[in-house]
Formats: sequence, structure tokens, C-alpha cells
Amino acid sequence: MTKDQIFEFFRRLAEDNPEPETELEYGNAYQLVVAVALSAQATDVGVNKATRALFAKVKTPQQMLELGEEGLKEHIKTIGLFNSKAKNVILLSKLLVDEYGGEVPDTREDLVRLPGVGRKTANVVLNCWFKQETFAVDTHILRVGNRTGLAKGKTPEQVEAKLEKRVPQPFRLHAHHWLILHGRYICKARTPECWRCPVADLCSYRKKVIEKPKR
Repeated sequence: MTKDQIFEFFRRLAEDNPEPETELEYGNAYQLVVAVALSAQATDVGVNKATRALFAKVKTPQQMLELGEEGLKEHIKTIGLFNSKAKNVILLSKLLVDEYGGEVPDTREDLVRLPGVGRKTANVVLNCWFKQETFAVDTHILRVGNRTGLAKGKTPEQVEAKLEKRVPQPFRLHAHHWLILHGRYICKARTPECWRCPVADLCSYRKKVIEKPKR
């Protein structure tokens, strides 16, 4: 894509959805960290179902420690890998209490120190809560970046680096949300719905599905 095409690509996505947000439900920075950590290899819908009752009780790292690992498991047992995720959430909560006064840090370097928090999770927290211009590359963004020609790369890190260079203002803050939602609902893995895509003419994907499949 050329610079002009990239600008137009995001302009159209922004026109359709001016203020995109994560579909995860949370009430504060700590709950966001927990929700994103739980969302690995799970759907946002599934995480939200599990965390509604949990977050009604637990709003701080200290409250999570008081709930305990077994108590946490009872809340999140419907989520994949819940045993290891529960262990990590308790460990990250302890680290927040012990070293950060119970507050979520606002740098990637500090966030990735937390057990169960990788670069993608850190980027989501920095973007959604601290309003930093980060690009959290998940499977949806990896697919959209490569299919469209916006940001090609074999790894999330490569795609993130391309997005960092290529996404212009005023779209940088919300870019990763637009791309995730686009990949989740239109540029789907098996059958991309190109017939209703607002940026299909800008996309370099050769196997476009221009007509809606008949059922």
C-alpha cells in the first residue's frame, strides 16, 4: 500500500467506527491487565462471562490475593488454560502489591515483568488505559496486515514494527482496535466478507470473496 492508500484505509475505518474500544469488560487498569491476560487463546465473550462476577468482588491486586488461587479458578474455570492463568494472575497480583504499591505501571518494560503478561498484553494495557500509541498484534492483525498489504510479516513483532512505521496520524491511537475488529468481523480467517468490506478496493488480497456465498 502507498502512503495515500494507508491514510484512506484508516480514514474509512474511522468513519465507520470513530471511537473503537476493546470488547473486554473492565473497570480499572488492574482489571484490564487481568482480563487481557485471561484472553490468551480465549474469546473476549468467554472472558467477559467469567469475569463479570469476579470483577464485582475483585477490584485490586490485594483483593485478588485474598480471594486466592483456588477461589480464582472457580470463577475462570470455563476459560481455556485456566489453571496456569490463575497461577499467573496471583503471581502478577503479588508483584504489583510488593513492588508497585498495588498500582499498574505505565511502561512496557515494567508490564512485561508481570507473570503472564507478554508484549501484546502490555501493548493493550498501554493503549486502552494509558492512551499510548501502541500496536498489539494478535492473530487478527497478523492476518489483516498480511492480506491487505498494510503490514506484512511472519511474526507479530515484524507486523508491529511495520505498523509502527506506516500508520499515520491521526489514526495511531485507535489503529489496532480498527484492525482487530476488522479481522474479527469482516476479514475473517476462512471466508473474508470482502463483499461488505469498506476497504476492499485498497486491499492487495488476490483471493477476494466479492460475492456473498449462497446458503
